[in-house]
Amino acid sequence: MKSLLVYLKEYKKESYLAPLFKMLEATFELIVPLVMARVIDVGIRNSDVPYIIKMCLVLVAFGICGLASSITAQYFAAKAATGFATKVRHVLFSKIQEFTYSQLDKFGTDTLVTRMTSDINQLQSGVNLALRLFLRSPFIVFGAMIMAFTVDSKSAMIFVVTIPVLAVVVFGIMLTTIPLYAKVQSNLDKIMTSTRENLCGVRVIRAFNIEKKEKQKFEANNEKLNSSQQFVGRISGLMNPLTYVIVNLATVYLLYKGAIRIDKGVLTSGQLIALLNYMSQILIELIKLANLIIQLTKAVACGNRIEDILKEEPNMKEGSVEQIDSDNEEIAVEFKHVSLRYDEEAGLALEDISFSAKKGQTIGIIGGTGSGKSSLVNLIPRFYDVNEGSVNVFGNDVKEYKSSILREKIGMVLQKAELFAGTIEENLRWGNQNATKDDIERALDISQAKEYVQAKKDNIKYFVEQNGRNLSGGQKQRLTIARALMKNPEILILDDSASALDFATDAKLRMAIKTLKNNLTTFIVSQRAASVQYADLILVLDDGKIVGQGTHDELIKTNEIYQEIYYSQFPKEEVDG
Repeated sequence: MKSLLVYLKEYKKESYLAPLFKMLEATFELIVPLVMARVIDVGIRNSDVPYIIKMCLVLVAFGICGLASSITAQYFAAKAATGFATKVRHVLFSKIQEFTYSQLDKFGTDTLVTRMTSDINQLQSGVNLALRLFLRSPFIVFGAMIMAFTVDSKSAMIFVVTIPVLAVVVFGIMLTTIPLYAKVQSNLDKIMTSTRENLCGVRVIRAFNIEKKEKQKFEANNEKLNSSQQFVGRISGLMNPLTYVIVNLATVYLLYKGAIRIDKGVLTSGQLIALLNYMSQILIELIKLANLIIQLTKAVACGNRIEDILKEEPNMKEGSVEQIDSDNEEIAVEFKHVSLRYDEEAGLALEDISFSAKKGQTIGIIGGTGSGKSSLVNLIPRFYDVNEGSVNVFGNDVKEYKSSILREKIGMVLQKAELFAGTIEENLRWGNQNATKDDIERALDISQAKEYVQAKKDNIKYFVEQNGRNLSGGQKQRLTIARALMKNPEILILDDSASALDFATDAKLRMAIKTLKNNLTTFIVSQRAASVQYADLILVLDDGKIVGQGTHDELIKTNEIYQEIYYSQFPKEEVDG
């Protein structure tokens, strides 16, 4: 949590002025009981109306000054808190953007969203309250005790006993609740996960008729969150009644002793009223302090969770090479004895992969589900780092390049078609911000998306909803292919990106890609034999290993796994005929 306070540096002035004006307001409050004591002991006792009016005007002046100080303090505190939260949010988002795929897998989308939203909001509220009350409340508590000694030192001894007892109660509850609030936020992550899964997979849930099961799962997570919130709420809820009991007992004692001292003539009625006012101020401020501490414990718990993300260092080091010399290299991509493990405790996803792809070649990658096809192509743009061996692109290890430079040369269409809210044109310009209308037309034509885009009312200005909800699976896939082509890449990776296309459109797409520049190296990942059979080199994967590589004619004669895949899609009699 401490490391986050560095982001308040830009708001030093506000961070000093907010508590300063709050203490100024508190000073006016501390003087008020003394003025009231004078009104009672001098004005009322002597029936001095002019004196009473004068003192009442003084009280009004103190009230106006206190209000002005309070508003000013609130302004500076709000400015500092919102600015601090904005800075933390920017830093956290930037840090998440630096994370590798493996780190994003480790934390999960749901907990990162919770920390970006709920946790930062709690932190902002905590900073706001701390700037306004963290100094003000103790200042009034101890100030009231000191002022009580100026009124009557013997009666004020009750303050010396009361305040430490209250401090033990308040800070004892605070130390108990800090770890419990962290547990509450962790349970909130589980709710986020369950909600996100249900919203994203609502069609699947309904298709399999398991709404009841998912409701039970959500209710179980919700009940767990509810129980943890109630438990910590009960402990936090003890703070107000305990402080009330202690302060009211002290008030009763003060009234009892004060009455005796008034009877003896040692204490005046106005002085006793002043002492009671100071005791009331202590009670009010301790209630505020109790609520502040509850909020601060939440803020500290949330701050620690945010800090955990910020402390995480990206597990990939950026390379230093800022230029790729592709003209003088014959081999575009080369894998040398590559092995990949997603987690230290997990098995190998890829094992001893070796092959080379020359410029202009088309490489087909085929295999069963879970055989490692996507894992293999994800290593080319360095989404993951290899555990053993090396992946070379245009003569250099991918680890030597700056990621942005490497990925400029690569156009990648991921297995899941991802589109963003905006027009078709805006989505395509992700590939090239400076593209002309001709570039867009060409990309749509090659990706076989031109026909359906032109049929839209607004053409390329047609608005695409979040995740492309208003487009079919095939339409989304073709747009993502067009977006990749907009980069005019030297390496094109199609990771099962034609799975939603019919065979005719898939064939047209592959033919159109072949008409692109001669030095374009294309990787086609697919479970369809028809998609890869005309590739210059086909890699057959099984359980993370290359079990065959060659052309279609070579593999259909010698490789059993390729034969099994091919003949499952094309009956043998039909092929022979």
